Amino acid sequence: MAGANDKTRFLREGLFAKYVVSLVGLVVFVLAVNGAMESWISYRATKTQLTDGLEDKAQAAARRIEQSISELERQISWVTRASQDTLEKRRADYAQLLHQVSVVTQLFQLNGDGREVLRVSRQSTTTGSNADLSRDMRFTDTVARGVSYAPAWFSDRTPFMSISVAHSGFNAGVTVAELDLSFLSEYLSDAQVGKAAFAYVVDPRGRVLATSSKGPEIGKDLSKLPQVAAAVAPGHAPDNSGTDFNGHAVMSAASTVPKLGWSVMFEQPTTQALMPIRDQLVRIALLIGMGLLVAILAGTLLARRMIIPITALRDGAHKLGEGDFSHRIEVHTADELEDLAGQFNRMASQIQETYSDLETKVEERTRDLAQSINELKVLEEVGRAVAASLDLNAVLPTIAARAIEITHADAVLIYGYDAQVRRFNLVEANGIDKSADGAHVTIDEGQDILSDSAGSGEPIAIADLDQASEQPLRDVAIEAGFHSVLVVPLVDQQGTLGSLVVLRRASGEFAPSIIGLMRTFANQAVLAMRNARLFTEVDHKGRELAAAHETVQQQAAKLQEQTEQLRNWNRSLEERVEKQLGEIGRIKRLERFLAPQVAQLIASSDGHDALLDSHRREVTVVFCDLRGFTSFTEATEPEEAMNVLREYHAALGELIHRYEGTLDRFAGDGVMILFNAPIQFADHTKRAVKMAVEMRDTIGALTEKWKNRGHSLGFGVGVAMGYATLGQIGFEQRLEYAAIGSVTNLSSRLCDEAKAGQVVVSRRVYGMVEPWVEARALDDLVLKGFNHPVLAMEILSWREEVENVVDAAAARRRG
Repeated sequence: MAGANDKTRFLREGLFAKYVVSLVGLVVFVLAVNGAMESWISYRATKTQLTDGLEDKAQAAARRIEQSISELERQISWVTRASQDTLEKRRADYAQLLHQVSVVTQLFQLNGDGREVLRVSRQSTTTGSNADLSRDMRFTDTVARGVSYAPAWFSDRTPFMSISVAHSGFNAGVTVAELDLSFLSEYLSDAQVGKAAFAYVVDPRGRVLATSSKGPEIGKDLSKLPQVAAAVAPGHAPDNSGTDFNGHAVMSAASTVPKLGWSVMFEQPTTQALMPIRDQLVRIALLIGMGLLVAILAGTLLARRMIIPITALRDGAHKLGEGDFSHRIEVHTADELEDLAGQFNRMASQIQETYSDLETKVEERTRDLAQSINELKVLEEVGRAVAASLDLNAVLPTIAARAIEITHADAVLIYGYDAQVRRFNLVEANGIDKSADGAHVTIDEGQDILSDSAGSGEPIAIADLDQASEQPLRDVAIEAGFHSVLVVPLVDQQGTLGSLVVLRRASGEFAPSIIGLMRTFANQAVLAMRNARLFTEVDHKGRELAAAHETVQQQAAKLQEQTEQLRNWNRSLEERVEKQLGEIGRIKRLERFLAPQVAQLIASSDGHDALLDSHRREVTVVFCDLRGFTSFTEATEPEEAMNVLREYHAALGELIHRYEGTLDRFAGDGVMILFNAPIQFADHTKRAVKMAVEMRDTIGALTEKWKNRGHSLGFGVGVAMGYATLGQIGFEQRLEYAAIGSVTNLSSRLCDEAKAGQVVVSRRVYGMVEPWVEARALDDLVLKGFNHPVLAMEILSWREEVENVVDAAAARRRG
């Protein structure tokens, strides 16, 4: 009955269960890993394919929407022609556009001041309402950019937006067209979106502008959906997954309409998209189940074939364990189990043969154990002695005495090593008189047994000293009647500390156990020596630490004194920083209306603010502008006009800063520069004329560049000299440094008279720069605002060689 129970338990908990579980687990693991990898690869491929398809559709829809908006913009631009100069012509164009383009619901015209002059819809026409829209973004953005798109709005769930286009010409006004965006849904039909997916268009605030048949309602706010929030966020990468307007998981793709900031969203429910993956998982589960059944059947059959031989082995091992060494196991399976049974049988025979010798061996082991216990007691006593004292005079005698006791030797010597003089000194002896003089007391490092053992770090045993080579310790030992020696080095990781020497009067080899035991004694001696040295070093370090403590106290007192000095320096630094902050504030106020280098010069020392107060001074004024710029702006797009002005101002600005002129103001293409104010120069007229000549040459090169772009522009300069009233004008938030007087009017009128490429100066200016220029006289000029004709000269060129000669002569006079 017990055997049957054992067999049942063996089947349930032994190799049978482990074998079956292992086989089943291996099959299931392989199938599960393969299924998981295949499912993951299929999932990634399906998701990538679906996402790419949705993204292609979204991009295509976005392109079609952008093209349709661009086409609407082009058609609206047609009614902004400058040739339609009357309201009636403009109304006719508006009516024709409303008839041709059904998505346009209303058009209205704003004049150059932003007031409504005409409004045309399919139901009515209104003129002269004079509504002020000058601050409306549809007017301000259009004037600045030429074309603007207003944000979409909704009326009865119908989306609308407006496109504003500036009229040709200067200050000609703006046409605003209101569009019905319902046509956008045509680009999201079921044929284009697909049966399973849906699509919609959202504005930058996440509101739906257009949708497919399965999409959300128009006008619904979807900004809270994660994929919509990512699509409308600036600089954010679109999300490929999210939730739809009903809270269901979807796979998503988005594409933007850059011109309008709209986002086209194509989405498909995740459950439909991953239907093939779910089917594949079902197939994998069925395959794992079938594999599990097959593995269980195969494991059960194989495990049952192993039960009979294993049971025989178990029963035989049990009998051998009970002491029945005559029992033999009978297993005939022709495999490893039969070999194992044979090994059990051979082992039983050997145990039976050796059983009779067991008692003898036990007695021998008992004696060895007693010896080992004695050795352990001796080692324990030595260990307590080492741990109890740091005095070598108390520890080393104990080590020597116990070494003689445990090795049954006749004498033990302990040497200490002095590294400075490279010598072994006898520090303890047992069995030999330590106080007696002899060669064994001090042994110099060299060709001797102590040095050899210390060098190799291993014990050296000599069974017969009579046959050994001559050396100090050998000779002394033979004279004292000793014939065998064991030398154990006292070394650790830090170096050699000495040697432990065991002497016997009888010749013969030292047992390995004795050598190993002496190694342990040597380690105890090393520990005692190292502890003693460490104690000496700690005592020495303690005295050094006391001296260092006193030094630290002295340094702390000195640090306190330096801290007080640092506190005083910090107060001084705070005062200087406060003063510099005040100076920076003055520079910031001045930079609102002066060039940075002038503002810094004024703020660099006290009292220069007076330069900005009203005062009278002789100045040289340069006025320049472009010939033909007014007609150029009327016939050219505003963007191109702004590009020309930027190039023009950049070229002039570099020359103004180089010659240290003060820029009075920009007025479109007109530029006015002052010299000798607010900073005075002795050669201000010379600077002004030389700068004007270089301006003419520089802008002349630019006009050739502009001519290649189809722009016919010239450059003229007027220069006058005289007294003017100087100072700051304006209000607190906007200040300018200006000059008032007839000299500014004169330079402006001379500039008006200058032809393209001419530099016209007054006779007084010419008199100041005559040595440096080539000039020709002009006919007396009758200028607006002046009662008498004005004498003027045209500056043809600047003579550098004359300038150098005159400057050298002036330098000699100063010297």
